[in-house]
Formats: sequence, structure tokens, C-alpha cells
Amino acid sequence: MASASFYRPRKRPTQTFTQERFIQCFNGNSPFAIPLSTAFFTPSNASFSSVLQSTAQNLRYLVPSMPKPEFIITPLHESHVQAAVICAKRLNIHLRVRSGGHDYEGLSFVSQIESPFILVDLSKLRSVQVDIPGNSAWVEAGATVGEVYYRIAEKSNIHGFPAGLCTSLGIGGHITGGAYGSMMRKYGLGVDNVINARIVDVNGRVLDRAAMGEDLFWAIRGGGGASFGIILQWKIKLVPVPATVTVFTVTKSLEQDATKILSKWQTVADNLDDDLFIRVIIQVANAGRNNSKTVTTSYNALFLGDAERLLRVTQQSFPELGLTRKDCTETTWIKSVLYIAGYSSTTPPEVLLQGKSTFKNYFKAKSDFVEEAIPETALEGIWKRMVEEDSPLMIWNPYGGMMSRISESETPFPYRQRTKFKIQYVTSWQDGDNNASKHIDWIRRLYDYMTPYVSMFPRGAYVNYRDLDLGMNKNINTSFIEASRWGVSYFKDNFMRLVKVKTRVDPNNFFRHEQSVPSLQGQARY
Repeated sequence: MASASFYRPRKRPTQTFTQERFIQCFNGNSPFAIPLSTAFFTPSNASFSSVLQSTAQNLRYLVPSMPKPEFIITPLHESHVQAAVICAKRLNIHLRVRSGGHDYEGLSFVSQIESPFILVDLSKLRSVQVDIPGNSAWVEAGATVGEVYYRIAEKSNIHGFPAGLCTSLGIGGHITGGAYGSMMRKYGLGVDNVINARIVDVNGRVLDRAAMGEDLFWAIRGGGGASFGIILQWKIKLVPVPATVTVFTVTKSLEQDATKILSKWQTVADNLDDDLFIRVIIQVANAGRNNSKTVTTSYNALFLGDAERLLRVTQQSFPELGLTRKDCTETTWIKSVLYIAGYSSTTPPEVLLQGKSTFKNYFKAKSDFVEEAIPETALEGIWKRMVEEDSPLMIWNPYGGMMSRISESETPFPYRQRTKFKIQYVTSWQDGDNNASKHIDWIRRLYDYMTPYVSMFPRGAYVNYRDLDLGMNKNINTSFIEASRWGVSYFKDNFMRLVKVKTRVDPNNFFRHEQSVPSLQGQARY
């Protein structure tokens, strides 16, 4: 991980002085007074740590050695977000923004390259206004994906929205990166179903789609979070779902021909009926003899239809899986959300209103996109490496369907037509920083091993699976050349258009972080 030695700190004002000046500026720029005791938290405040930790998912970025914000603001009104931007800019204080805390490298609440910094936490801006007759909803950035799903289902059992499988994701940041889920093969990504937005720009103005213009509206739908402004709300388009859907999970170990079945999955998963999404969750398990390990592959699926039609589809296209009626559970779309998220069948949908992640540990993740089936000999190499690690995880998500019918340049998210599936690699641990290097070294070695079998020129990566191994900005003067290392991996040819939008709307690079899109202002010609 890069350290703070990469940048030259500005002369640091005293903490109290910074806070006092900010509060004075803040109160002068918001028509709605903010109650300091409930919306403004400093390190001396008893609630500071609990607020900072409240939605942070990756515990690697909460260890004592990680930089902490000078203070945290939890806006209660849009004008508070506007005032925060105006005052941070006026007082030259670096600003980070968090909606759900799921940034894999903690960039929404930690700055490793610049100090001091403040955190604007949007968790109290979480209203969801569903309009069934209008087939849409306005959702505030601090709402979780689960809350959005619940509020839609509360109004209708035949409407849904194609976004994340993890229900505690903050909808604000989630959609900025693309937002894939179990209906992506039917309806595309979350960004493909956004019809308006409200953002705070670098000048503190609130802009909707008409006011921001189509270039900026394009950029915020998949161009990564916190480069162009602060998302306040998305207007999403609802999609039809059947009253009855079907879910299943079928697990195959190496001893049950997992390798051959996965080889067949690779050839069919992106060509199946658009109503069928089958992802593969790959883990290690005890083989039951001499404490040896095996690898299990779990086929975890949503089908937008009943079990009878599902069985016809799988028997025709993927009989190797051996799916039976007993494996299938017919349910409602909202309960399928709970199933895919890992909740038990008895869990009530109201759990989605909790709005916080129950999955918190120390982890490192990486990603790849695959365009050609990985040969069986290479799969065996993966298994050999997985059994060496304590708690490894791979998730293979199928593409095809609607994903293959959307142009690479329609949104900044470019991985469309040629992609068969996406791989997420994860290793997690519970013992803090003690053995972090061991686990991170393991996932890097696996990633290196996969090089011949995944996309090339560029080797792709998913921006919502943020990975600082791809490179990082070192200070406010973001280098276009250096940023291209990860920018092209995340966005391919769309990166240049994102840079042009950034240069126009935020020329002085106010909205920045370790992997933000750079502005060309002040840089040498390239």
C-alpha cells in the first residue's frame, strides 16, 4: 500500500482552528441550521469512532495507523452538502464522501495521500420515493440497495430494479461504478436504468440532468465515484419482474466433477435464456480426510419465471448441472433478493431496512473479465492455489443477454459484448494487520497466474472492486499518464472522454482521491 510519504503535506492548521472556521463558513452557506451535536463529529466526540466505523466494510482501513478525518459531517439536507463543498473549497480542506462505505480500498472515508481531510457521510440522506404509475423512483444517495428494493416491493410485487446482490451497498456510490446484479442479463446494469440525477458540483450548485448536460450525466453513470461531484439522488427506471421467480444453489466439489461442469458453464452461461442468471461461488472446504481441503463450486441462480420453465431451460442448455425440481424454490422477487444475499428462507424482508453491512472483515480483492473459456488444466492450477489460502473466494458472474446488446461507449462501463464472465477474487482474514501481507501476497500471486486467461490490452478491472495495486495518484497534481494505468483498465477507451468531462467540470481537481479521474488543466501536452 502506498503511504503518506508520497505527498508533500500542506502546512497543517490546528484542528480546532480548522473546525471553527469550517463551522462558521458552513452556517453562513446553508439556509438550514445543522445541529452540531447530531451532525458534526470530531475525534474528541464520543460518537466519532462509531460514526466513522458505522458503514465501513473493509476493516483494513480502520486500523489505528490509517489516517482519520479531521471531522465528520452527516448532512440532514441537500444544502448541507452544498455548504460542505463550498467551505472545503474556500478553506482548502480535502474532502471525502461516503454513501455506503463499501469502497474496497476505503477511499470513501480514508485519504492516504492528503491531510487534513474531512468526511461527508450521506447516511442520513436516504429517502426512497417510488412512483409505480411513473415506473420510476427517486432515491437519495445514502439509501442502501436493500432499502430501495424493499420500498419498490412495498408498492408492487411485479416491479424491481437491476442493481447489486449485496443489499447493504450505498446506492449513491454503487451506481457510479456500474451496479451489476442478478437481473443484469435481462435488463443490464443499474447505470443502464438511470434516467436522471441530482448532484452537487464543484461550485456548490445542485444540478439535475438538464442542468448538468449529457456529457456529465454520461460520466457519472459508471465513471467511478467522487471524481465529478457529489451524488445526491438518482432517478431510476423500474423494470418488470414476474410475480413468481425461482432460485437455486447447486454445489459440486472436485470429487463431483466440478472441473468439467465449470468448463461447460463457461461455454453456456453467457448464452442462456436472458431470464436466467447463474453465478458460480468458488471456495475451499474440508474434504473430510486427514484435514485435507477440496474446492467447491456453488451455482447460485435467479430465474425470472417458474420452476417448470427453468427446468426446461437447464435440461436443454446445461444438463451437466443436474438440476432437479427439488433444488428449486419458487418465491417472490423481493425474497429472491434475500436468498441471493445469503439470508435464510425465514428472514423477513424488513431486514433490508437495517441499512448496514453484516459482512465486515479484513480483506483484499481484485477482478478480471474473461473473453474465452479457461481450459481445464488452468482450472486445476487455480484449485491448487486456492487450497493454499485460509479463506479464499472467487465469484464468477455471467454476462451475455442484455449486456451484449449495449454499446461499450453507451456508459463509461465498457465491458459488454465480448465478455463471457467477470471474476472477483477475495481473500479475507480476522487477525487484523498481523498477517495481512501473507494474504495480500497470495491474491497477487493468483492474479499473476491468471494473466494468460483473462482480458488483455487492457487487462480489465471493475471500478467498483477498487484495486490500488493498479496504481494511484500521489498528490493533488494527478498525472494523466499515471492515471491511465488504472483508468484504461476500468474504462478502456471511455477513459479519455471521462478526462475531458473532468477537465471541463472540475478543472482544478477539487474532487479527487487515490484513483480519481484526472483533469488535464496544468498538465504537459500528451
